[in-house]
Amino acid sequence: MSQDPPFIVRKVAVLGAGVMGAQIAAHLVNADVETILFELAAKEGAPAGTAPPSAVDPNANVQKAVENLKKLEPSPLSVASRASYIRQANYDQNLELLQDCDIVIEAISERMDWKADLYRKVAPYLSELTIFASNTSGLSIKRLAQAFPENIRHRFCGVHFFNPPRYMHLVELIPCDSTDPQLLNQLENFLVTTLGKGVIRAKDTPNFIANRVGSFGMLATIHYTRQFGLGFDVVDALTGPLIGRPKSATYRTADVVGLDTFAHVINTMRDTLPDDPWHKYYEVPAWLKSLIDKGALGQKTKAGVYRKLGKDIHVLDLAKGGYRLSDGVADEEVRQIVKNKNVQEKFAQLRANPHPQAQFLWAIFREAFHYCAVHLESIADNARDVDLALRWGFGWERGPFEIWQAAGWSQIANWINEDIAAGKTMASAPLPEWVLEAGRTGVHGPKGSYSPAQKTIKPRSMLPVYRRQLFPDLLLGEERKYGETIIETDAVRMWHTGDDIAIVSFKSKMHTIGDDVLEGVLQAVEEAERSYQGLVFWQTEPPFSLGANLTKMGGAKSGGKPSAFGAMLKKFTRTASSLVLKAAHKLHVADALMAGKLAQVEAMVAQFQETTQALKYSTIPTVAAVDGMALGGGCEFLMHCDRAVATLESYIGLVEAGVGLLPAGGGCKEFALRAVMDAKGGNAFPFLQKYFEAVAMTQVGKSAEHAKEIGYLRGCDKVVMNRFELLHVAKAEARALAEAGYRPPLKAANIPAAGKSAIATFKMAMTNMLEGGFISEHDYLIGSKIAHVLCGGDVEPGSLVDEQWFLDLEREAFIELLATEKTQARIEYTLKTGKPLRN
Repeated sequence: MSQDPPFIVRKVAVLGAGVMGAQIAAHLVNADVETILFELAAKEGAPAGTAPPSAVDPNANVQKAVENLKKLEPSPLSVASRASYIRQANYDQNLELLQDCDIVIEAISERMDWKADLYRKVAPYLSELTIFASNTSGLSIKRLAQAFPENIRHRFCGVHFFNPPRYMHLVELIPCDSTDPQLLNQLENFLVTTLGKGVIRAKDTPNFIANRVGSFGMLATIHYTRQFGLGFDVVDALTGPLIGRPKSATYRTADVVGLDTFAHVINTMRDTLPDDPWHKYYEVPAWLKSLIDKGALGQKTKAGVYRKLGKDIHVLDLAKGGYRLSDGVADEEVRQIVKNKNVQEKFAQLRANPHPQAQFLWAIFREAFHYCAVHLESIADNARDVDLALRWGFGWERGPFEIWQAAGWSQIANWINEDIAAGKTMASAPLPEWVLEAGRTGVHGPKGSYSPAQKTIKPRSMLPVYRRQLFPDLLLGEERKYGETIIETDAVRMWHTGDDIAIVSFKSKMHTIGDDVLEGVLQAVEEAERSYQGLVFWQTEPPFSLGANLTKMGGAKSGGKPSAFGAMLKKFTRTASSLVLKAAHKLHVADALMAGKLAQVEAMVAQFQETTQALKYSTIPTVAAVDGMALGGGCEFLMHCDRAVATLESYIGLVEAGVGLLPAGGGCKEFALRAVMDAKGGNAFPFLQKYFEAVAMTQVGKSAEHAKEIGYLRGCDKVVMNRFELLHVAKAEARALAEAGYRPPLKAANIPAAGKSAIATFKMAMTNMLEGGFISEHDYLIGSKIAHVLCGGDVEPGSLVDEQWFLDLEREAFIELLATEKTQARIEYTLKTGKPLRN
């Protein structure tokens, strides 16, 4: 029986080069998709009485948009050079280019009339097999579809990316009445694997799922801010990471989004949801309207709810009628309640505590639960879709239904009903009957999530693309077992999923590498060589590894613990040096080093080197599956595996120089070898110079593709767009190597060292920087040690050495730097403050 040919996406067009359109185009080229970006043609013209204008490039508008992509932070491009792959076009001259596009994404302004006009203009140029999708954030898909000829209306749907498209996991997929179901499946496959997105199918209701619930949550927060007399900065202190939401919390988020944009969303809800029980709250507050009228639109105008004066952040104070220094904090008693890990106790205490901040938090949670329960059936297929939409689109750690379920379903429902009866809620709409069903303990379970419309539990999607996600994003109530254990220690677990590829996961905090991890890895390599075809290193959660836990290796106990590194990741605008120094905080170098136990440390470094060499020369293929940060020793681990498979959002670097050290787990050695291989028998110095800069300047890749440019990843290493497909691809890589008759590489025994003349060249450049005041004397010493190792030491140029020679140089230089007072001062200062010390 014949089957439909597979849907292959070769080319995509994006209509509209505004903020979203240009960034969607950027992410398409990040994913190696041939992309055409359309914008209005630039027009010639000159004011009356002036000289005739010079010829204007019709693509000037789209050119400007593409150039702006290179300036944005966080960058929408995986590497800046990707911008050159975006083909530029305009509607006046280039509509015929649409004819061979497999997908066309419309991303112009949120005006129904403008969109309809554009649809009528481009429809004659579309292939009968083209998928046409609107990136509207909330307009009716059914109404938009009316602008299409009826014969191609079944190829139309909504596809709502979240801003910024590279980083936000969520894409909402919305059909119109006539959308071909197979088209939705095809588009979902493309979005999930090729673009790395988490797809939620939403119903065609205003603002769909995430914006509907998220925007209501902000309106409820505004309402209760006023009711409980709280400052905007106090509310942001309460509604950010303290309750599992982004650091921007509520009012900072509004400033980032744009106060005018937020007002537009509110007005859309007011105009399109007249029968909503919460409709009377869909109004722009007077203070917000006043700010907009003054042109204070938030971050883009440098003033909104917040504004920066010098180095200080000021916040709008409605009572004073102006701005004041932002110093709001959460009350300590309320903080302790929120930190209670017993969720049921936490909510009981919030509801009972008379403190305004506690009552405020109970109120905003209650409103979210109430709103989601009432609207679930109309906006989503099931509760899972709501929770994942808020997690993926708004950065919540847990969705509203997950929080409710954890807090005790029946008790929360009873309290909501009591508050409705007492007139404390924003709306008097009763909870739906399904919420109060006898025996209900929540909406999520091992078999799926509840669907009010179908009155049943809905399992996760069975589309073939999800077979690639061995462990999808876990919801509260779902069960998960990470395969069958082979070996388990306090530091590592070796396991399998029923096949011949073994997996190793670290159990240490932030997956730092101590002597216990090293011992476990060596044990795992031995077992894999005996019984398995390949070995994959994969962590159940990012990061991959923040490097060497030198305290653990040295046998001492530290009084401190690694602090969370996730907040830093969200600040992509920080420089590499800031990344490095915060990463150094995770190196966890402590008492053993400061006590001068250098012999212990040297033994630990030797053990680290032994482990990385074991990864490189194992008789079975080793694959590092990298997601998030792989810094310091974590980077050295992946550099020694036969392959690295990294998600696009992997941040990889050798960062040891940031605290006065150098890579000593084989990282310098690998760069020296790669320089020789890159030179192909020629002069290796230009390549050594590139790698020297990476190590000495503590360069951290801003994406996996950037890590390839720097040299941490090789050309043969793979980049995966969807982090939930990472393990599947890594296992496939290991199996492919095994099936090809894998043999470990031969040990290099005759490596030509660049020698002392190359070292002198590096030192000359650093001397100029030292005399110019760009580096300190200790920076010069660190750089000299790095050059010494990379160049093979004080030997004649071309002297033949082996890998062990470089490893010995690494280890010696590491210990020499560690013995200096200035490196110890840098380590101690960074551990205490998280800030750099340039001494």
